[in-house]
Amino acid sequence: MVNMAANGEKQQGHRPGIYKQKNKEHKHGKHRAKGEIERENKGRVSVTTLTKKQRKEQKKLDRRHTANQIRKNKKDMVLTEKRRLGTRDGPPHLVVVVSLHAGADAAAVTKLLRGKGAGGIVHQEQCISGVSDSFGLILPRFKQRFMFLNMSTADMHSLLDVTKAADSLVFVLDSTEGWDTYGDHCLSCLFAQGLPSHALVCQGVSTIPVKKRVESRRALLKITEVRFPDARLFPLDSEQDATLLLRHLGSQKQRKLGFRSRRSHLVAQHVTFTPNSPSEETGGGPTGLGTLRVSGYVRGRALQVDRLVHITGHGDFQLSQVDAPPDPLPLNLTTARTRKPGKGGDFEMQDGGENEVPIRVLMKADPACQESLQSEAEVDPMDGEQTWPTETELMEAEEARKNKRMMKVPKGTSDYQATWIVDEEENDDRDEESSDDDDDDDIMDEVMDQGDEDDSQEPDSCCASDEEDCEEEEEEVCSTERAGADQRYDEHMDEAAEEEGLRRHREARSHAMFPDEVDTPMGTAARMRFQRYRGLKSFRSSPWDPMENLPLDYSRIFQFQSFERTRRRILAEAAAEEEGAMVGWFVTLHVVDVPSSVMESVQSGKPLLLVSLLPHEQKMSVMHVLVRRHPSNTEPIKSKEELVFHCGFRRFRASPIFSQHTSADKHKMERFLRPDAPTVVSVYAPITFPPAGVLLFKQRNDGVQDLVATGSLLSCDPQRVVLKRIVLSGHPFKINRRSAVVRYMFFNRDDIMWFKPVELRTKWGRRGHIKEALGTHGHMKCVFDNQLRSQDTVLMNLYKRVYPRWTYDPFVPSQLPWFKKEVTVEFDDLDME
Repeated sequence: MVNMAANGEKQQGHRPGIYKQKNKEHKHGKHRAKGEIERENKGRVSVTTLTKKQRKEQKKLDRRHTANQIRKNKKDMVLTEKRRLGTRDGPPHLVVVVSLHAGADAAAVTKLLRGKGAGGIVHQEQCISGVSDSFGLILPRFKQRFMFLNMSTADMHSLLDVTKAADSLVFVLDSTEGWDTYGDHCLSCLFAQGLPSHALVCQGVSTIPVKKRVESRRALLKITEVRFPDARLFPLDSEQDATLLLRHLGSQKQRKLGFRSRRSHLVAQHVTFTPNSPSEETGGGPTGLGTLRVSGYVRGRALQVDRLVHITGHGDFQLSQVDAPPDPLPLNLTTARTRKPGKGGDFEMQDGGENEVPIRVLMKADPACQESLQSEAEVDPMDGEQTWPTETELMEAEEARKNKRMMKVPKGTSDYQATWIVDEEENDDRDEESSDDDDDDDIMDEVMDQGDEDDSQEPDSCCASDEEDCEEEEEEVCSTERAGADQRYDEHMDEAAEEEGLRRHREARSHAMFPDEVDTPMGTAARMRFQRYRGLKSFRSSPWDPMENLPLDYSRIFQFQSFERTRRRILAEAAAEEEGAMVGWFVTLHVVDVPSSVMESVQSGKPLLLVSLLPHEQKMSVMHVLVRRHPSNTEPIKSKEELVFHCGFRRFRASPIFSQHTSADKHKMERFLRPDAPTVVSVYAPITFPPAGVLLFKQRNDGVQDLVATGSLLSCDPQRVVLKRIVLSGHPFKINRRSAVVRYMFFNRDDIMWFKPVELRTKWGRRGHIKEALGTHGHMKCVFDNQLRSQDTVLMNLYKRVYPRWTYDPFVPSQLPWFKKEVTVEFDDLDME
């Protein structure tokens, strides 16, 4: 080994290159270490203040504990609500008994349930005001209390109103058929509205031979599994069966309905009416008003006295005060539970026979905090007036002054007087402009239909003499028995309804074959007839201002800046409220300025349902409902026809418009309710926050209401643009490669020049435009993107925005059961040969 130092040579040191790694220096004192932070917190962690990054860094065990705590809290909340129903701390379990077959006896079911062998004690007869077959039942063994109500299916409105507040439904079935046609109709309405917890009951099982009971039960379950796939069938022939049914009703899982769980509501058990004194009635206001005192158990949410209440079928009203009378159905029969008076609690004395019962006044309305009954915005007719003309208007006025129109005026008339003389042609033009295009479309369609009927009747009139001879021969041949049977059949036929139905079917069939096609009138200029329509380059991407040319009715409605944000905020505030009359309290509501017709409805045997409205739910706006046509309805339903709506707790009549359900900013109007696709129904109605089930009925001339569509509430959006499309058609007359001469679309040169910028299309997919007009009789030269075929049809799409009709009416007449209106005709006397 050679020693370099000994030889006198110097050792060279290592010099780093440009690629040497350079580490960052430690930042002293600029942040705290993790250990120091943990020592300061001492294990305290704020879950609500954790950021997204901190939640990711949380330990796995901590995340598992947090999930278990959330799950346990939700489970305890559900169990608390379930155990509260029917107990001392909650309202009685409201059970509605419904018969789904004409041969099923619901009264026999309620008779077994109220028997002594079932273990219950009947404490209150006729517990529901206006309903005779209702009673309160206390079960000391289960420590529960029930309210049973036997509801007839003849009045569909009352049935739907009661089931909106019912906790459980008991369906009484026939032992062989299950339910009949009308029972299936009732089930369709109840499922569409929202079905609470239910139980299926069948009578007459004990009368079936023992060897055939299993087969009969299997056949009945096969019928019921279509509607109730997982339901249990309860036989009810003895008091022991009644005890098992009561145990099942008290312990079964409750189905939560969104539209009622978010609002306070009650079913009236006792109703009194006190007319207003003459001094209390406002001058010029409606007469027959008074104060309605309604007693019942609070359900859903806590009730506040400053909120408005809605009486289903009658309208919105205000409360003056809320009282707390003694509980009429106490779980402990020896001592009726009364509430202790709080600070500042007022008491009133109610005459209860010989003894006076003290009633505590829970709340009184504060006029400063009470919500207003104003449902429409105040319209200022001068709001849209201009105080000073713009420069453009001044220039137009100057040009109009220079281009004076020559008119014949009386001798000696000044220039100022001549300006007030209206020419006949100008007056006619103004009348045409002020007419509504929708009414014109309907009139034109009726004229075309009438013309078709006249054409079809012309050959019949030519052979009138031959038909008279044939009729005389038939009269000689036909027997008197057949003539009598025909007369009995014709007695129940409405000729006007038959003609109206035929017209609707022809119009619906024509629309299905030629959608939106309209014939151009020959006597009227197309530019005047379709002056409110415009063409669109693309229905999807072309702009349309939603605030353009709004109707006068839009000044009466209310609009949200963000409906979804407002809905979330109001529902969250309603869920967090803990003031007012709590759920399960028996209270008396003083409803002021109620018409006497409400009391007359109760006295006629109809139940009364009150619901506390959320903020803004009394105001009018444009509501949109997503529905699907019901399979049982086969009659065509035209847009802007009057329909009966069941929307949540509300019931009203209105004339809606139909449109397609798409995600675009423009939606095409549907002239008829489509049977194969969901449809959006737009209507002027009070604001209702979803979710809520919706049912649509159409009333016949004889008072029967048919279910036409079911769905749910979609949104509240007055700026939703619904466009009505019309299609003008023409036929190619001469074809030269890509160009063609088209006729029968217009009938004068001015109309062609007016609609020249609008794009053309054909049924075979060609696109083009109008190049020039040929002659004066409506022929025009058009150019297309490809060769045009002789059998093709040239089309022009025109659009205009449409709005619903303001026909909102909260009063809905009682409907007649359609099964009683069916006509039975005996065919024994008819000669079928």
